Amino acid sequence: MRMRTTAATAAVVGALALSVLAAPSAQADGRYGDITITKVTVNGGENVVVGTSAVKKFSVTVTAKDDSGIEAADIDLRGPAFGYLSSSDTRCSGNTCTAKFTVDPKVDLLYSNDVAGTWYVGAWVDANDGDFISTEKAKSFKFQRASRLSANASPEPVKKGKTLTVTGKLERANWDTFKYHGYTKQPVKLQFKKKGAKSYTTVKTVKTSSTGTLKTTVKASADG
Repeated sequence: MRMRTTAATAAVVGALALSVLAAPSAQADGRYGDITITKVTVNGGENVVVGTSAVKKFSVTVTAKDDSGIEAADIDLRGPAFGYLSSSDTRCSGNTCTAKFTVDPKVDLLYSNDVAGTWYVGAWVDANDGDFISTEKAKSFKFQRASRLSANASPEPVKKGKTLTVTGKLERANWDTFKYHGYTKQPVKLQFKKKGAKSYTTVKTVKTSSTGTLKTTVKASADG
């Protein structure tokens, strides 16, 4: 019987503060001419997830349209409580401008668990003919504290109709201590994959304890 557990809300949104005291004043939205922003992508369309030690590098692309072509762009990221990230390198090719960002949790995220995780892309794009467009919220995205889930099912193998006990722990990155701590009162899905099936189905959802641990039992209804 093949079982697995997954956090019901993957990589749950956590807190973030980046260069809080250094954040400049936001540019007001504005536009001159017929230039438009047509597409914004953050981290390839994935949430930005940061752990306790590894440096996180990701890119933001802004695609714009103007009949004269795109000359340059200024791209930054802003979050609640004055969270701010500036690009280390921004280059334009054709109509698309790419900004690179780097986050070192032990430098940029020190003592910052109290800041929420919805962030916005701010963009100023210049066209070759002098047209420009500026927006503080070109795109929203989630900047998350990394979470990890460990689990064990026993006994294995288990016969059909017998009870299977599943134990585990859900943890989330803590930027005060730079360690992983138990993530409490969070839903975790217990999933089962029948023999020959291509995907898992959820058989039970349990909540983690006050320390992030979980324990539950299920009946083995089929071979898997």
